[in-house]
Amino acid sequence: MRFRYAMVCSSNQNRSMEAHALLKRQGLDVASYGTGSHVKLPGPSLREPNVYDFGTPYKQMFDELRRKDPELYKRNGILQMLKRNLSVKLAPQRWQDNAGDGVFDVVVTFEEKVFDSVLEDLNNREQSLMKTILVMNLEVKDNHEEAAIGGRLALELCQEIEGNESWEDTIDDIVAGFEKQHRRKLVYSISFY
Repeated sequence: MRFRYAMVCSSNQNRSMEAHALLKRQGLDVASYGTGSHVKLPGPSLREPNVYDFGTPYKQMFDELRRKDPELYKRNGILQMLKRNLSVKLAPQRWQDNAGDGVFDVVVTFEEKVFDSVLEDLNNREQSLMKTILVMNLEVKDNHEEAAIGGRLALELCQEIEGNESWEDTIDDIVAGFEKQHRRKLVYSISFY
């Protein structure tokens, strides 16, 4: 493995964790994060989400929601999602708090506002290493079906990057090929550590 990857969505629950699980199974060096102020999961209604702090273990969320309304959270796929998450890592992590996790080569986000948050955070950090980091946005709706598709696309994209000697020299071709094949627009930016 030559590169280190980060998968980032809003709450580090659905899209980033689906991609994290897939990349991890394929042996890539991967971590995942959220950029929101809190972790939000659907509740009984749109006005009643379940809100947690980053760092709350997935197992704790799973147990709590299973106690609250096992039928609802099984039917909407939240319990299955949390079960997958806790098999990957302990708890959701926040991107803005990850400086101690080391540097990444490639970040894949799944929503434009998350892409913007990652770039803003990187631009606000002290850039002493002058090491490049590729930040890409692959727009994916936040539902279980789209997350599964987005995870596979993120894996394919990362494998394509992994297969190149230097992504800096080939990124335009990788993006053009990906967009043509999948008819999905990618936005990317290069930042520095």
